[in-house]
Amino acid sequence: MSEEYATDDGRPHGSLAHRVPDLGALELLLAVARLGSLGAAAREVGITQPAASSRIRSMERQLGVALVDRSPRGSRLTDAGALVTDWARRVVEAAAAFDAGARALRDRRDSRLRVAASMTIAEYLLPGWLLALHAERPDTAVSLLAGNSAKVAELLLDGEADLGFVEGLTVPAGLDSAVIARDRLIVVTAPGHPWARRGRPVTAQELAATPLILRERGSGTRQVLDAALGGLARPLIELSSTTAVKASAVSGAGPSVLSELAVGEELAMRRLVGIPVEGVPLRRDLRAVWPTGHRPTGPARELLSLTRG
Repeated sequence: MSEEYATDDGRPHGSLAHRVPDLGALELLLAVARLGSLGAAAREVGITQPAASSRIRSMERQLGVALVDRSPRGSRLTDAGALVTDWARRVVEAAAAFDAGARALRDRRDSRLRVAASMTIAEYLLPGWLLALHAERPDTAVSLLAGNSAKVAELLLDGEADLGFVEGLTVPAGLDSAVIARDRLIVVTAPGHPWARRGRPVTAQELAATPLILRERGSGTRQVLDAALGGLARPLIELSSTTAVKASAVSGAGPSVLSELAVGEELAMRRLVGIPVEGVPLRRDLRAVWPTGHRPTGPARELLSLTRG
């Protein structure tokens, strides 16, 4: 903490915040100089005349000099007031330049949004959210980086994405999160598979013993399945996209486990059949994620709010 001293007349002599009038007071002084009337200056800056008088008196006490001579004919700057006004003009102009620069930075930030999403969310949920965002912010350019949940975390932590979405059971280290939806994984096969004709659910032991068409390790879908089966899931094929897994299952290559978001059309058209299972917990949270301590702002915050609509 910095020490603060007092001058001989008792005025503080510490930080600039104590010794320099605020911008509102300086803008009022400039208006008095330009208009020659305290009342007119008060109207221009949007305050009452008593409030303007009080602000000028407070500034005079702060600086230790008289700034304005008041008379029935109007308000006139003292010699000291004229000098202070010249300095005030430079301060106000510098503040305006500062504000313009900060606004340009905000505009540049708000003109783009980098989203990283795990595959199921990227393919089946994000398109609708991004259409809604475009309606609200048509000038915001959005780039989408799709990958598994581990890749999403990497992009966020490296500063290469502004907001992410993951599907796993846990939040990757270094990220904060909010649950935006809940999802269920289902076991699916082509209609010709023996499981599609059996009359009883598949058990956890049967599912663990059967080679499956799976997403790669690091994906949220694989994480949920491995946790449900105690790490015993057996891959027949490992593929890096939900679409590829689904196509392989439709072809009859073998059973698979996919989000119900991904297979609605295939189930409705009977290209795939949902297989009942017992003793296998396959529900999961879908989460928005961002670096710890850096809550989303600008278009990222708006997209986050749209996911909860």
